[in-house]
Amino acid sequence: MIPVRRIAPIARALPFWMSLALFPLIILVAGQGGWWLAAMPLATWWLFTALDAVMGLALENADPDTPDDQLIWYRLVTLVWFPLQFVTMFGLIWYATRADHLSTPEAFGLFLGVGIMSGTIGITYSHEMMHQKNRLERWLADLLLACVLYSHFRSEHLLVHHRHVGTPRDPVTAPYDEGFHRFLPRVLRDSLTSAFAAEKAMLARRGKPWTDPANPFWRYGLLQGMCLMLAFALGGWLGLGLFAFQAAIAIWQLELTNYIEHYGLTRKHLGDGKYEHVLPRHSWNAAHKASNWLLINLQRHSDHHYKPDRRFPLLQTYTKDEAPQLPFGYPVMTMAAMIPPVWRRIMNPRVMAWRHRYYPEITDWTPYTNGTLPVPR
Repeated sequence: MIPVRRIAPIARALPFWMSLALFPLIILVAGQGGWWLAAMPLATWWLFTALDAVMGLALENADPDTPDDQLIWYRLVTLVWFPLQFVTMFGLIWYATRADHLSTPEAFGLFLGVGIMSGTIGITYSHEMMHQKNRLERWLADLLLACVLYSHFRSEHLLVHHRHVGTPRDPVTAPYDEGFHRFLPRVLRDSLTSAFAAEKAMLARRGKPWTDPANPFWRYGLLQGMCLMLAFALGGWLGLGLFAFQAAIAIWQLELTNYIEHYGLTRKHLGDGKYEHVLPRHSWNAAHKASNWLLINLQRHSDHHYKPDRRFPLLQTYTKDEAPQLPFGYPVMTMAAMIPPVWRRIMNPRVMAWRHRYYPEITDWTPYTNGTLPVPR
């Protein structure tokens, strides 16, 4: 049994605020240049990998019935992130295109760090807020996604991924043995088309065409266009290039995360195009303490798909008998995913063990791996 604890409003929230230290760090990096450009990947991917190794797993669960008014110190870190990221990102575009001590390659090195910040943290916070009913949070989620030119992620994630995860209709569920470098171009294409199709179908059910102003793709385009124009106004063509570069870095990190979260896991086909309900077993779980602080418990992904509207401090972790476990936190696993032979050596035996544990009655997995299963309704 996983122990359950009551939330102490401030003390337990403080580790999740460590992400805010990235703002003074990136400003310091911009002022120094040179070898300081390595500080952002060192302070995120590598530092939290080391901390995971030292601190181990967090195996306690918060009381899932904790009311929202006791979570304000957790929610606040996500609420303040957008204005800080916006000012920092566009301020650095203005600065980097005028700073004499930064060469053009160094400027792009700086915006590698900005992309780490906007992808590792910004998109993660956007993901948390897009699942909430609060209008402010949903708007902040849209604004954060516009800053990385990936606004359609909200439609794809809410209308496609959560509904169809683990089935052939979900482009984000990486099939068994598909390497990341094949996954990425496919998901970039298919997630956009599936998101648009989902919004179009929703409008059609209300008797409206896709051109109706209620289609959020109009808002997505407007917000992204405003970000592009602001980047150009502040930094010209170089500023526009820096902005696009950090967006590409952020998207790459998001899709790396999507790749590892469901790799090889499928929901059982029940016949007649129907699939079993989503369960904790259909997402990889990672209870590593430090990287869950950085990623506001995103690695407790098994519970997120089981209870999608549950706020991040209340997400539950699971034992290996309840959900499949990643051997390391996301920073290590995403690095492994970039090298497909290494990834397959780590993960393919775990997928096979998952199949044997949860679905011993399925003896032929060919339809699950060659795309011949029927698409769910």
